[in-house]
Amino acid sequence: MSVIVDGKVKLTYREYRHFPDDGKTHELIDGEHYVAPAPGTNHQSISRHIQFQLYQQLELTERAEVYDAPTDVELSEIDVVQPDILVVSHARRGIISPSRIIGSPELVVEIISPSSGPRDRELKRGLYERRGVAVYWLVDPEAQTVTVFELKDGAYRETGSHREEVRLELPGLEATVDLTRVW
Repeated sequence: MSVIVDGKVKLTYREYRHFPDDGKTHELIDGEHYVAPAPGTNHQSISRHIQFQLYQQLELTERAEVYDAPTDVELSEIDVVQPDILVVSHARRGIISPSRIIGSPELVVEIISPSSGPRDRELKRGLYERRGVAVYWLVDPEAQTVTVFELKDGAYRETGSHREEVRLELPGLEATVDLTRVW
């Protein structure tokens, strides 16, 4: 059932569950419905190469679960997204339900596409910051870079833009992605 916040009707996860299964990406951000076309082959190739490296270093070593889209992440009742890649540590595996992630993953990776650029750079970055995602990687296939944002005192700080390798450095979750194997 939708809710009213500041005089505006906001959609919730309850409505989200009834969106069509049409091959597009459906998300709720602040109760507003966003739709994007299915990702292209280059996008999927980049996603697979990053996910594979994270999987080898984090999931096979039994430190975390690594998921890719379309996995629903319910950050709040009115915020439901499908990040390209996400990581949840085994210490926090209680947020993993049979149908979705309910809470903030430690790492979220978004790959910019022509239809998602502004949303990934601004809207989702702000959402992940507000909802406590510890690390946000913004992958730019055109520039062949990964920009890293780390949450410090409730705000994201850009810690670098990487071309050759990018590191995840959280307690118990350390991994290095060789970007020369991604592009």
